[in-house]
Amino acid sequence: MLLKNSIENIRDIVKKADILTDEAELYCYAEDSSNNHVSAKKPDAVVFAESIEDVRDVLRYAAKNKIPLIPRGAGTNMVGACTCPNGGIVLNFSRMNKILDFNPVNMTMKVQPGVILGDIKKLAEENGLFYPPDPSNFKVSTIGGSIAQSSGGACAFKYGTTKDYILNLTVVLADGTIMKLGANTIKDAVGYHLNQLIIGSEGTLAIVVEAELKLIPKPEAKRTVLGYFDSIEAVVEGVNNVIKNKIFPATIDFMDKNSIMTVEQFFPSGLITDKEAMLLVDIDGFEVSMNYQQALVMDALEKAGASFIKVAVTDEEIENIWTARRASFAATAKLAPDVLSDDIIVPRTNIAKMVRGCRDICDKYNLKVCMVGHLGDGNLHPQAALNLENEDEFKRYFLAKGEIYNLAVSLGGTISAEHGVGVEKIEYIDNIIDNTTIEYMKQVKKIFDPNNILNPGKIFRK
Repeated sequence: MLLKNSIENIRDIVKKADILTDEAELYCYAEDSSNNHVSAKKPDAVVFAESIEDVRDVLRYAAKNKIPLIPRGAGTNMVGACTCPNGGIVLNFSRMNKILDFNPVNMTMKVQPGVILGDIKKLAEENGLFYPPDPSNFKVSTIGGSIAQSSGGACAFKYGTTKDYILNLTVVLADGTIMKLGANTIKDAVGYHLNQLIIGSEGTLAIVVEAELKLIPKPEAKRTVLGYFDSIEAVVEGVNNVIKNKIFPATIDFMDKNSIMTVEQFFPSGLITDKEAMLLVDIDGFEVSMNYQQALVMDALEKAGASFIKVAVTDEEIENIWTARRASFAATAKLAPDVLSDDIIVPRTNIAKMVRGCRDICDKYNLKVCMVGHLGDGNLHPQAALNLENEDEFKRYFLAKGEIYNLAVSLGGTISAEHGVGVEKIEYIDNIIDNTTIEYMKQVKKIFDPNNILNPGKIFRK
């Protein structure tokens, strides 16, 4: 716990209006979008950084006094990466939310960490460009958090994830040193790519204060082909058939029957509820290619046994379908007091086994689960609805989660594709990464953060 004189010293660093110490206000920053049955620990202070200098000065003070420092954007993280298990200072980036430079010729955009992803995408698209990473919460989540977790989303199959769109980063190290990583160009073969080390490090190595993003030309046209199937195996066959037809969809997402029924119950969207699963295939490119791509996709789905196929052409039709898909988490949250969304990934050849295995495990422990995911890259999101205050129910969920992770690993996959590790998956990491690799990771952490003040208690046990 920070002493009163420590709080006053921090006030000397930033303006009084930029720091919160009231107990009620601090509890608002004790949690992120993850759920846990254990009471969250509040930070000792929340500092609203407005400049790189603010971040530098706060870090210098934190380093000198060995105070934990937790970076935070919108708090949409799903694995507790924004929580404060050791108290300390939350460094809030909501006021560092400016787009600093936009260069449509170079197809780049320089941003502060608090910029909303949706605003980045909107500005790019208004100028004929495209920033593809699109986590489901892109309308509220920030680019800083996206970089910290190396976010992906539905477009990752064709376009890649956040790590593929970062040209350079300006970061502040644990001792307050400001460092620029990467270059302003698409190609950069000079030295180690330390910017790629920072991406996905969950704020444990350095604090991102500026990022230069790579943009690409916006596809001229887009359509969504919607297919319904009577089995998970048929859905996977449909995905494989699409790829065999030499079509490279922008997205290949799915919703299982439970997810479809739950969305229709709480957010009616006109989805068919008596099918085992629904496949959403986005095709994009030149307008003249749309009919050709659409025909090949429909043929692929029909050969896999699709019982009903629908095509959305207009922006409004496409948005309605994707709103339904993105509403699955909110809909599942209405089934019980709490919802826990997980994030696993397996090779595409094992998707059907993973989906069925996940269902069997949840049935075994009497848990309600709705599944959605990005089938193009094998990324699944089981969403379990439960009451975390029910100790028996939580224990059943905890056992189920362990079995789901073990199944994913046994099928050649891993336990996190785009959510990160945070605090929620720490105890499983030893089963995923060998001891030698973990020790090297810890050495990297020690080099960047010798006093372990940057987001401590995340990724590793110690």
